Formats: sequence, C-alpha cells, structure tokens
Amino acid sequence: MAHPPQTSPDVDRQEPRAVRLSVIIITKNEADHIAECLDSVAFADEWIVVDSGSTDATREIARDKGAYVEQTADWPGFGPQKNRALALANGQWVLSIDADERVTPELREAILDAMEQDAHQGYRIARLSNFCGRWIRHSGWWPDYVLRLFKRGTTRFTDAIVHESVMPPEQVGTLSQHFLHYPYNNLETLIAKVNRYSTDGAAMMYDKGRKTGIAGIIVHSVWTFVRIYIVRRGFLDGPEGFILAAVGAAGSFFRYSKLFFLQRRGNP
Repeated sequence: MAHPPQTSPDVDRQEPRAVRLSVIIITKNEADHIAECLDSVAFADEWIVVDSGSTDATREIARDKGAYVEQTADWPGFGPQKNRALALANGQWVLSIDADERVTPELREAILDAMEQDAHQGYRIARLSNFCGRWIRHSGWWPDYVLRLFKRGTTRFTDAIVHESVMPPEQVGTLSQHFLHYPYNNLETLIAKVNRYSTDGAAMMYDKGRKTGIAGIIVHSVWTFVRIYIVRRGFLDGPEGFILAAVGAAGSFFRYSKLFFLQRRGNP
C-alpha cells in the first residue's frame, strides 16, 4: 500500500491548509502498529498524531510516514486527548482511528463515497477484532459499531477518561464496511489493559458516587461472564471465547474491588 506523502515534522500549524479529510490518532508506544495504520489511511489529506510520551520509535515512524506529530506532557484521559488531536485537524471531514486499527480497501471506498454523497454529518463503522490470531464474531465483539467519521465542527469526543466516544451529531449514518482491529496479539496485553482500565473505571465510578460491597463484586463478576459467554454467545468463539469471558469477569472483579477500596480509603 502506498505511503502518505512526506511532511516535515516542523509543519507550521498556524497556517492551516485546505484539506478534505484529516485522520487523527492518539498514541503511546505503538511502534508495532503505527506504520501499518498510517499506510491504511494513505488516501487522506492530513494525518495528526498526538503522542503521550512514547519511549519507542512511534513518533519517528509517524513522521517518516508523513504525519504531523505533537507530544503532550501529560495524560488527561482518552476523551480529552482525542479532543486535543481533533483541535489540530484542518479537514472538512475527520476520521478518528486507533493505531491498532486498519482501513481496508473496501472501507476506504465506503468512506470516500460517504464524503462525496454528504448525506450525514457522521458515520458509524463496525470493527472486526482479532484476539490471539482468531477473528472474534461473537462475545459482544462484533459488530462493535463506533462513530469515527464525522464533519469537523459538528461534534467532539466525550471527556471520559476511558471508554470515550464521539458525541453523535444530528445526522448519523452507518457504513457498510468495517475496520480490522488488532488489539491483542497475546493474553498478556489483554490482562495488562484490563488491569489499567479497571483502575480508571473504578475512579470514574467513585467520582460519580457509586458504591459496592462484597456481594456486588461477586454479582457483577458472575454476570459479566454469563453475559459474554452465554448471552452474547461467546461459546461460538471457541476456546478464545471462554478466555475472553473469564478475563471480562476478572476485569469486573478488579474494577469493583478497586471501587470498594476507594470507598474504604475515603471513609476511614
């Protein structure tokens, strides 16, 4: 796939150029993904990468691929960080993509066609995700619609620390094609993310006044396994489906256990 045209990392952001489609990506230590991600969106006019302190070659690779790269000194959470990237975009349309996602040739054509027709202000796009080499079509992972293509100025991201989303504009459509998503090449990556997200999730619940006890921790954990493996038919995803349900239950256990200890710390 062709690379994006090369751009100096010292591009003057004070003089925005007229572009039709801007791609925005937030990163941290995504050297294994960023090149293929940018290659898949080579058809765009502008690529914005906002990096939160990568210690690998993420920024250098992104610049070599033609992206404008800006590094932030802090980490405000996923929603605020994506809004920072959005603020740097100049395009009439914006495509938000994660470094571990890929735009297929079919999705590229669907995006260009949607922009040409101009029938909606935003579009939802499905994601087909890969877990340890298997495409997951159940377990609540498919079709996993996310609103990622939208007209600049019609919306923004929520300020959520985790599980951020684009606030739907007035007119929203759905594209017929999907992203390819490579979030977890191994189980260790999933477990590390579950641990990290459970900490942020517990903090969000605590700030909203949520409370739990031991019974709540157990009920939420058990229900999470049942919901993923039975209700969402994770059993059809084979051994990987069972593992995803078990890790999901563990994530719920961690999140509510951390909330429990936040409560105890706040009410000695």
